[in-house]
Amino acid sequence: MSHSQFALLKQRKFLPLFLTQFMGAGNDNVLKNAMVILITFQAAKLQVSNPALWVNLCAGIFILPMFLFSATAGQLADKYEKSRIVRWVKLIEIGIMFIAGAGFLLPDLTLLMVALFLMGMHSTLFGPVKYSILPQHLADNELVAGNALVESGTFLAILLGTILGGTLAGMGDAGATYAAIATASIAVIGYLCSRSIPLAPAAAPDLNINWNPVSETIRNVRFAKQNRRVFLSIIGISWFWFYGAVFLSQFPGFAKLHLAGNEHVVTLLLALFSIGIGVGSLMCDKLSHQHVEVGLVPLGALGLTLFAVDLFFAAPAQTIAAPQDIGAFFHTAGSYRVVLDLMMIGVSGGLYCVPLYAMMQAESDPAYRSRMIATNNIMNAFFMVIAAAFAISLLAAKFSILQIFLFTGLLNACVALYLLVGLPACRQGLINLFIRKA
Repeated sequence: MSHSQFALLKQRKFLPLFLTQFMGAGNDNVLKNAMVILITFQAAKLQVSNPALWVNLCAGIFILPMFLFSATAGQLADKYEKSRIVRWVKLIEIGIMFIAGAGFLLPDLTLLMVALFLMGMHSTLFGPVKYSILPQHLADNELVAGNALVESGTFLAILLGTILGGTLAGMGDAGATYAAIATASIAVIGYLCSRSIPLAPAAAPDLNINWNPVSETIRNVRFAKQNRRVFLSIIGISWFWFYGAVFLSQFPGFAKLHLAGNEHVVTLLLALFSIGIGVGSLMCDKLSHQHVEVGLVPLGALGLTLFAVDLFFAAPAQTIAAPQDIGAFFHTAGSYRVVLDLMMIGVSGGLYCVPLYAMMQAESDPAYRSRMIATNNIMNAFFMVIAAAFAISLLAAKFSILQIFLFTGLLNACVALYLLVGLPACRQGLINLFIRKA
């Protein structure tokens, strides 16, 4: 990897934001997974009669604020100085974690659900600031590197947060106490990191805020369509969230039904996917020679299809073996091929999405950049909801999980073709990549 990429982690213009984002993404997942484990295994204590229903409700509660508040969050990020917004958002997170802590300790499911909804709102407010502040603090030749580090750090934080939340909640009667302490501590660390983020002046200080999320969302989508490169970047990024949501939601069933794996194998699958995305993201700066190179997008899209198709053939169609741990999994036939496919799906995803994020930032009008990122967040949430409906429909139609992977991979080829046709820069960039390598 290029030295300049990691040199950003030593600079005040990037490191505090990176750490703030890392802590926030990690805390989201500590809270969510701790709640899921408690609801699943301590349902009686929480007075829950249908744990499966409440687990699925958690996902919906967390994503709901993206629909309700993204349009407003984008306007606030354009109108006001961004580092100040970040500090206020992180202070709010500390308050949210006191609510969550009370929910863990009492225990009270209502308080936990309120805290989860508020954390979804916290992430919604932070999202437009996080991505729109990068072009203000970084040089043009640092933008891909900055996005790569943010994406790889985010997925690592998601992985660590998920593992930590599940581990703490699984520590018997004391688990809820540990979860409460951990979430509050992470929130405080995140706030302290945010205090060192440099100033980022308002892009549109005279903006009159439209508090109607419906009309503002429609207006932002129409505005995004006026810049074809920005709009297709948003569609491409949202498709990756669709693809990722389909795969991640099937990992528990995939591990159990096809790999004869226990919950530790599920964590392994998540780790492979997350680490792969991190590696692919970090490769972008090296392969693109420190500028926005959308030629990597079709290369990543090709990998997302090829390795999804190979996963269909690599994994057993069905297994009736008793659940086994990670060690036993690696002794089964075809396990290393499954590992390679999942890792390479992640790498391909990193190569695919980082250039699209960078292009969306670079091509957006600075005065509207935060609102374009908010529009992207809304579209991401919408595509994830569609992904859930898509997977549920295929399962109801008796598709196997492997067939869902195959179908998603083939659909990805159609999306890749759409981006190649709609974005000439993808075609030219891909040609340039091969010319440079030659």
